[in-house]
Amino acid sequence: MAEQQKKLHIVMFPWVAFGHIIPYLELGKLIAQKGHRVSFVSTPRNIQCLPKLAENLQPCLHLIQLPLPHVENLPENAESTADIPQHLVPYLANAFDALEEPFTKFLQTCTPHWIICDFAPHWLPPISSKLGIPCIFFSTFGACATSFAFNLFVGNINPESPEAKLFYADNRSSQPKELSHSSRPKEVNRFLETLKGAQVFATRSCVEIDGEFLKSLESASGKVVLPVGLLPPSLHFGEDHNWDTVLNWLDKQEKGSVIHIAFGSEVKLSDEDFTEIAMGLELSGFPFFWVLKKQNTTFACSESRDWIENRSKRGIVWTKWAPQLRILAHKSIGGFLTHCGWSSVIESLQVGCPLVFLPFQHDQWMIARFMEEKKVGVKVHRNEHDRKFTRDSLAKALTSLMLEEEGKVCRSQAQEMSKIFGNTELHQNYVDRFVDYMEINKPC
Repeated sequence: MAEQQKKLHIVMFPWVAFGHIIPYLELGKLIAQKGHRVSFVSTPRNIQCLPKLAENLQPCLHLIQLPLPHVENLPENAESTADIPQHLVPYLANAFDALEEPFTKFLQTCTPHWIICDFAPHWLPPISSKLGIPCIFFSTFGACATSFAFNLFVGNINPESPEAKLFYADNRSSQPKELSHSSRPKEVNRFLETLKGAQVFATRSCVEIDGEFLKSLESASGKVVLPVGLLPPSLHFGEDHNWDTVLNWLDKQEKGSVIHIAFGSEVKLSDEDFTEIAMGLELSGFPFFWVLKKQNTTFACSESRDWIENRSKRGIVWTKWAPQLRILAHKSIGGFLTHCGWSSVIESLQVGCPLVFLPFQHDQWMIARFMEEKKVGVKVHRNEHDRKFTRDSLAKALTSLMLEEEGKVCRSQAQEMSKIFGNTELHQNYVDRFVDYMEINKPC
């Protein structure tokens, strides 16, 4: 009984985007493995999309479904950013805000020791404070991107800071200006208000990768900053009915000859972007495995549809779920064309696969610059005046990675980085220290 009383109860409440939900769930699993009770809260549709929990986790990790309230202009059954185009996300945020009352009632009934929350519930800190439950703001991004964003939001980027040295080294005249409260995007105000009320600032980071940015973030935010490690996914693969088909094709390709392509669940390609990527692949001549999810493009133009239907003779366009980490670890994969989402970068470097950087939005630009500095990949050049890329610039980047001297350096550096990104023991130690902090500092 005494041992049971020492165990924590932690509520986790991520934003309704799978780029946030999955890292939150991975952290929740690792906490639950230590015997602590974790209540993972999201909406029914999102919970149902999650992989089945291992039996040993089920006594400690509980998936709590809170129905998403209906709001005007939000399509029926839209419960995550993957379900809607970008311009409807504000309505999803309004629906998320309407979870305030049911989530508060849930907290009142379960009285957890800690809440680990995302940027979105700006209304939560006053509630948790009233209930005597401390909050941890957990950023699913690395410390580099998080620190840059925070300092940009508050207009606090010093020319000598690691952020400025990294991102403005080539253009010191374009220093960012502070955003007034009225001109900030609502997402920024959510971020700052939620963080303001949190006791701890946790990030998906480790000192070995971005230690200087962890220090900068702690100094700028005035919060206790705790890295939880990179949360690399397990290399112990379960059963997957899609894998045999994928493996059969990959096994037929030469070692290191295939480009893997995936742009996550948030990127929406325009017809122009899609066509330039498709034609760039044709120009490069490399075999490819492209995981193209339904939400990534509308396939509106005839040229795009024709190319998809023909599947191209050298590659596969895969429209179903694919085991990305398994694919990246296969000997035939020579590089990964990626949007530079943090989870995708972690998976690629976990198995030592070099990257071709093609960022589209948000933190992806910062991650691409950070990883370019570490020489683990090659960027696709974009025009200065309109920020667009071309089929030629894409083909050039692919060729550089796969055939030229720059690519050799990137492959070597990616293999070296795998010693950190793929070090399970290292990242488990970060989780252990994070849990130790919650045990020591839990409310009486």
